[in-house]
Amino acid sequence: MLTNVREELWFGVILIDRLKIYIMALAFATACFSRMAEDIRIQFGKLLRQHRKAKSLTQEELAGRANMAVPYLSDLERGKWNPSLAVMVDLARGLEIEASDLLVGLKIDRAGGEEGDGPGPELPERKRGGV
Repeated sequence: MLTNVREELWFGVILIDRLKIYIMALAFATACFSRMAEDIRIQFGKLLRQHRKAKSLTQEELAGRANMAVPYLSDLERGKWNPSLAVMVDLARGLEIEASDLLVGLKIDRAGGEEGDGPGPELPERKRGGV
């Protein structure tokens, strides 16, 4: 009986240690992703808010026009979420602008280089006609 209790305790200690390692790895990965993606999300949120205010719309009005919840729109404007392409199209329709206008002014880091340090990586020429 005592052996079973010891084994169960030992097994519990091992599980807790593994859980701690998993949580630390998850926290590290989340922190790394947040640092990479946060800047672009915050920029998008600021641009979205500028467009909304330029149209003199409240969050409630835009959320209604874009068929989304007000808290979600608020979170988008604060850079908490990555909007899908469908959400960006809904927002653009609600703002009565082109979807691409939501991205105008967005500054991105090209492959880790400094902004304005020359052209980005060379891309292959696009083939036309589906070939």
